[in-house]
Amino acid sequence: MQPPFDILPALLRGVWVTLELTFAAACLAFVISFVVGFGRMSKHLPLKILAAAYTEFFRGTSLLVQLFWVYFVLPLLHVNLTALQSGILILGLHFGAYGSEVVRSAMMAIAVGQTEAGIVLNMKRSQIRWRIILPQAFMIMIPTFGNNLIELLKATALVSLITLKDLMFQGTMIQNTTMRTTETFGLVLMIYFCLAYPLTLGVRWIERRITVGRA
Repeated sequence: MQPPFDILPALLRGVWVTLELTFAAACLAFVISFVVGFGRMSKHLPLKILAAAYTEFFRGTSLLVQLFWVYFVLPLLHVNLTALQSGILILGLHFGAYGSEVVRSAMMAIAVGQTEAGIVLNMKRSQIRWRIILPQAFMIMIPTFGNNLIELLKATALVSLITLKDLMFQGTMIQNTTMRTTETFGLVLMIYFCLAYPLTLGVRWIERRITVGRA
């Protein structure tokens, strides 16, 4: 029986693609979360409706179907994206929709008295939002953002179905050629855990740091 770690170098080549995809999609999702989250709270009805429609569409449809649609259907409409670009775009849009609800609910969780205090201090609405509400709401967002980031990392496995050579793609290719199913996917599981667990610790550390001195 061959040692299982002889296939590790090939798997690690896919890890870099997985990390690149995770980082880029997470950055996109983070920006979308705030843009759409603020849109959901806008006083402008068209903007509010548009933000709500975006959120419900991406939360209500399958991530896999969204990925297939962008990679296989858009080229028929003369919009050509690489597998990496498709993965980043769809993962960012999909998790951005979930993140927008995190932003909206966290902002709404701040007591009304905080806004009233800002008004008493003669602060503008924008100042109240950015200087009073958002800093407090951000502490509420962090744990859920951390969970979403870990879910995004695991969801990157789906891009293997559009031929992007990530960790899951490499594992599938090795299994198909060597038939060493248990060893291959056992290592894939271990690698995903080794990637996800530091993210969990990092989020906890950030949460502790920003809550120092706060009740």
